[in-house]
Amino acid sequence: MRRFRTGVAVPLAGMALGLAGCGSAVKAPEASGVPVPVYAAGSLREALTAIAADHEARTGRKIVLTFGASGLLRERIEQGEPAQVFASADTEHPRRLAAGGGWQAPVVFTRNALCALTTDRLHATPGTLLATLLRADVRVGISTPRSDPAGDYAWALFGKADAVQAGATAALRAKAKPLTGAADSPRPPAGRGTYAWIMGEGQADVFLTYCTNAVAAQKEVPRLKIVAVPDPLQVGAAYGLTVRVGAPAPATDFAQALLAPSAQAVLARLGFSPP
Repeated sequence: MRRFRTGVAVPLAGMALGLAGCGSAVKAPEASGVPVPVYAAGSLREALTAIAADHEARTGRKIVLTFGASGLLRERIEQGEPAQVFASADTEHPRRLAAGGGWQAPVVFTRNALCALTTDRLHATPGTLLATLLRADVRVGISTPRSDPAGDYAWALFGKADAVQAGATAALRAKAKPLTGAADSPRPPAGRGTYAWIMGEGQADVFLTYCTNAVAAQKEVPRLKIVAVPDPLQVGAAYGLTVRVGAPAPATDFAQALLAPSAQAVLARLGFSPP
């Protein structure tokens, strides 16, 4: 079978996932009736829950979803947890798994973008967003870099700020607070979304997160506002998909399903972009 093509999108039709007959550092479950363990970025929770339910209804194969910050999930896999499919919010963490052996090179299966989620007390626009972030009285929240790709993307956004306003990069990196995405980050109460909870509790005035997360948070806390990140500061998020080498057919089938038009339609409906 064809391997993934590293770091680029590939045609959805005819994509082959998995390498028949290859060994694996972790023994793969047998194909017969054993649930498929899928580890996925937290921002994919709503989409993959719907896609997995549809897949289970069509195939009869049980999918067990584990969500979290992609960097933390990658560490758990490296420590021996038996994921068979890994859907990361970036391509770097699945590439690291592939470089270590036992995982295929990732393909991009969907994309996202950063938005600013703000309180209703701020009146920022895309044109004034940088000035708002730099205000001394505005608390800026981000996810934890290296543990959560959303934090890495925010850090990269800060890196672009000097081209717009001299000194902005250092100022933003000094003031931004990592409020989620680390192993010891506070967790929201049951039934609450992370970003709606953080903003609703007043832990930040602005939180830089994926646009899909911002939309979900605004649905939960309607008073929150969403501000588009202007093009000079925007950082696109490419989501990488990988499968364990030697994974059983049900695992490769589910990975294939994520690339299929029906799954891509679910992702598009929730605000993700095509690969």
